[in-house]
Amino acid sequence: MNLFNAITIGLKEIWAHKFRSLLTMMGIILGVSSLVGMSALVKGMENGMKEALIAIGGLEKVRVEQQEIPANQRHLADQAVGSTIQDVYAIQRSAPLIKMVTPEMRAQGFPHVTHEGKTTEWCYLVGTWPNALEMNQHVIEHGRMFNAIDDENAWNVCVNGTNIHDQLFGAPEDVGREIIPIGEYISINAVPFRIIGMFQRYESEQDRKKRELEKDKPKEKTTGVARSRGWGGRGGRGGGGFVFGWKNNTIYIPLNTMWIKFRSAGGGGGTNTFADPRLSVLNVKVADIDLLEPALQQARNVMMHTHKGIEDFSFQTQENWSEQITTSIRNARMSGGFISAISLLVGGIGIMNIMLASITERIREIGIRKAIGATYADIFIQILVESVVIAVIGGVAGLAASFGLVNLLTVISPTENTPIITVEAMALAFIFSACVGVLAGIIPAFKAAKLDPIQALRYE
Repeated sequence: MNLFNAITIGLKEIWAHKFRSLLTMMGIILGVSSLVGMSALVKGMENGMKEALIAIGGLEKVRVEQQEIPANQRHLADQAVGSTIQDVYAIQRSAPLIKMVTPEMRAQGFPHVTHEGKTTEWCYLVGTWPNALEMNQHVIEHGRMFNAIDDENAWNVCVNGTNIHDQLFGAPEDVGREIIPIGEYISINAVPFRIIGMFQRYESEQDRKKRELEKDKPKEKTTGVARSRGWGGRGGRGGGGFVFGWKNNTIYIPLNTMWIKFRSAGGGGGTNTFADPRLSVLNVKVADIDLLEPALQQARNVMMHTHKGIEDFSFQTQENWSEQITTSIRNARMSGGFISAISLLVGGIGIMNIMLASITERIREIGIRKAIGATYADIFIQILVESVVIAVIGGVAGLAASFGLVNLLTVISPTENTPIITVEAMALAFIFSACVGVLAGIIPAFKAAKLDPIQALRYE
């Protein structure tokens, strides 16, 4: 018996017992669809995490943050000045493996930002240098970034995230058109600032689709305080992740402006009674990720010198986040794969059971075939092929069902990242289903092939 005839007989047997075969395939269908669906959810989550990692600056970016002075240096606490602009200049001069340095001074708490009676619920006010645009992977959509002249003269100019724009000037879906407020003035802690630029919208793929669906919904009236747009607001609304939310709710102003207007003693827009020259964060970007450790050692040596040997700072790399992403994805794949494997195993047991029942029903048929010349291998291959045919058909049906399952999961339990069905996952699930068919058919095939033709012909 050739392979084509064996497949034909297997298909005829399945068609002769349609309902029984369908029930047998259900385990394979559910196993394959769950495996593909799980892989799609994990892939979407992985893409979202990596997208956020890139959006915050990538692996090359390292944050230098303040930390508590070590116990053996506590007696030097009164000499610790924290990170200052002198550290920035020193790293630029003496750490050649550091490609870029960006200082940040952040306002204490959430500033009070208003425009014509509207106010933001919360935002981040950051004083920085123009190269923060490259350091934090920002993109200017309208206007421009402030430059060295703006910083040198401490001019009251700002570049806003899109959530700030939506709350103060109205979102396009609310007002019916895109308002570009370049040249408009807003008040930050009672200090007027002129808007010279606006960042682009940062959002996940899932948020973008939600926003597009909401365009045709009835518009809500807003009075006084602009209505909330969630964490991400425009470009992050609906849970686009903390990175998108942070970028959309940020206001950048020149570093000198932040120092003079808000951080120096008696600053016009602040409540400080003493000067605070410390930087909130010092961001550095290494020239080559392969030289990360030597680059950080250079920066550390420089800062230990400027801090007079007091280690009141620490380096926070993005590698830790990358490792966490890898670990989380690996654990999710393992747990989801284990559950899917159980479903496929149950499907395999169902196939084995139905094949054993089929052999019992066809003992006389097998006996006749052996009597007219069918060999051990012919009977073995026939039963094994029938088992594989059931598994393959179930696998194909499972692949088709996986698309519906993913769509259903997206509707029932929407996530921040759109699930992505990959060809690799579909191929892996299909191969597993075929392997289950082979394993489930071996025992019934052995049993059928070993039947004695004389006893099989006498069976009633």
